[in-house]
Amino acid sequence: MRVTERPGWHAAITASTIFSLALLLFSPPGGAAEKENPRSGGELVFAVGETPPSYDGHRETTFAMLHPIAPHYSTLLRFDPQGYPKIIGDVAESWSASKDGLTYTFKIRKGVKFHDGSELTSKDVKATYDKIILPPQGVASARKAYYDMVDRIETPDIYTVVFHLKYPSASLLANLASPWNFIYKAEILEKDPRWYEKNIMGSGPFTFVEYVPGSHWVGKKNPNYFMKGRPYLDGYKAIFIRDTAPRVAAIRSGQALIEFRGFNPAAKEDIVKALGDKVVVQESPWICNLTVTINNEKKPFDDVRVRRALTLAIDRWEASKALSQISLMKYVGGLFRPGAGSQYATPEAELTKLAGFGKNIEAARKEARRLLKEAGVPEGFSFTLKNRNVREPYEVTGVFVIDQWRQIGLNVTHMPQEGGPYFNDFRQGNYETGIDFNCDFMDEPDYQLLKFLSSDKSPLNYARYKDSVLDDLYEKQGRATNAKERLKLLRQFEKRVLDEQAYQFHILWWQRIIPHWAKVKGWKITPSHYLNQDLREIWLAE
Repeated sequence: MRVTERPGWHAAITASTIFSLALLLFSPPGGAAEKENPRSGGELVFAVGETPPSYDGHRETTFAMLHPIAPHYSTLLRFDPQGYPKIIGDVAESWSASKDGLTYTFKIRKGVKFHDGSELTSKDVKATYDKIILPPQGVASARKAYYDMVDRIETPDIYTVVFHLKYPSASLLANLASPWNFIYKAEILEKDPRWYEKNIMGSGPFTFVEYVPGSHWVGKKNPNYFMKGRPYLDGYKAIFIRDTAPRVAAIRSGQALIEFRGFNPAAKEDIVKALGDKVVVQESPWICNLTVTINNEKKPFDDVRVRRALTLAIDRWEASKALSQISLMKYVGGLFRPGAGSQYATPEAELTKLAGFGKNIEAARKEARRLLKEAGVPEGFSFTLKNRNVREPYEVTGVFVIDQWRQIGLNVTHMPQEGGPYFNDFRQGNYETGIDFNCDFMDEPDYQLLKFLSSDKSPLNYARYKDSVLDDLYEKQGRATNAKERLKLLRQFEKRVLDEQAYQFHILWWQRIIPHWAKVKGWKITPSHYLNQDLREIWLAE
């Protein structure tokens, strides 16, 4: 089926900076689950803050693609929507692993149908993962580095898929439960491996109806879905609303019942105040952060002294206090999500030893100015910070970072962009500095570190550097079977990225807040806005 398109702060952050940040956002004038019987019928309308750059889950990294499009597809495995991080089968009915951990065998459910009526078999699963792991020339695969442990994939029969590994990997099953790994039809991929960038053909709970660019995306119930009684909904409609204020207004008015990414605290309070007991609020820590990415190939950013100066200038602790009141940004952390529930988080005593993460901002900025002078960067040096034109938290964070750099004598222009040009410029290296993001669906170093590998090994590393030391540490930590040894390797990796080389660096980690109409049932928040988005369990109470 072809998708048809129709037209359709320094330590005491200045008051003026806070005001500028607030202007970017809407300034507004968790309930306990009950045991209820799901009701069939109705259309779920939800808001999405950006439009999809393409429709290919293997290529894209943005929620703007996943939220409207995931309901059309199945995956091999999935995370239990009611019991994260438990892994359950999707098109896989069962699986087993060899004692040496080098062979994983999956049995595919019989009777799973693509939306064109053809049966999904092991051939389609193999073709899907061959595209992800070994993409053809000219085909982008954002997460191929996750599967370096895979040697080959075999299909002994039409309902059996076997993954043979080069070495044991504790993260394999989580990788195979990735919500991005849509199962595509092998016959289509053989003819055109890029077909799915502009077309939809899945086996998920909803079939495609229409996409009106800039307006909405519509799906309807798949009557032949393999899971009996699902989905409950007759259909869904994703409406695209870029700015925060009208998106909040859409929830408040009932034009949309939910937005799955997350709102800031002020927006939550506005919605709660307006709707009272008609709304439910779900909150969670978030496996998401914003980073400053730096084009290491461009002068003067090829000089580590300049990069260290940029991170030293940012007062993350004061940022946490200020930005958490007006945005999703909240937690100070290194390469791994800070706080409870993340076993890899760097303790604060260690974190504050890294460049830019200390609490003496005056000393840090003095050192930053010294480094810039030593590197020959003149006072008032000008450059551009490219950013995603998503007001919250991207643009508000961009304004903050530019203010921080102003404190060390730098003159930076802010350039927010639409999703397509934004991603393309980063991929092509057409930028100097930028606000990038790192969001994952699980607390797992194999995922969190992928962005920081050499650029020839990871297409997610837009900083365009190559570092064999990091690549070696990544491989060693992925194979480490001893938890203490793995943690030691992770700390070495983190120090090299954030402190010794300052290739690119975190600003803050996020808080996830979902206020939604109480009539939306069957959906449970997770620490990732990528999970639980196929909508098959959601039902409407009226």
